[in-house]
Amino acid sequence: MLDQIPGPIASVTADGAYDGDPVYRTISQRHPVAAVIIPPRSTAVPSDTAETAPTPRNRHLQLIQERGWRGWQKAVNYGRRSLGEVAMMRYKTLIGRRLHARTLPTQKAEAAVGCKVLNVMAHLGMPVSQRLV
Repeated sequence: MLDQIPGPIASVTADGAYDGDPVYRTISQRHPVAAVIIPPRSTAVPSDTAETAPTPRNRHLQLIQERGWRGWQKAVNYGRRSLGEVAMMRYKTLIGRRLHARTLPTQKAEAAVGCKVLNVMAHLGMPVSQRLV
């Protein structure tokens, strides 16, 4: 899937199911500067090279040990992943679970129209929140 994106990728965020060396290796081969934000499993242990040449996964484990789970989530901005999931849930609920167009160019147009509809609806109905001190 990473080879379908023509430009550079700044970061890859996924859930813990993708925590594994093959995923990290694939991302680093195709996009070496991309930040990988995947939470390690609860049973994860640092690799043998964690002290000398830490991998992104080792750095995540170290950060979780230092700051705790919530501190890690805040430090790496892991909450953005849930925003993406919520956006997809809104799209699927309001627009539909599948595309109706048959060819790729018309599917792209259909998806773009669906996104535009969601953006207009969100702009009209989102509350404006202000923090009270």
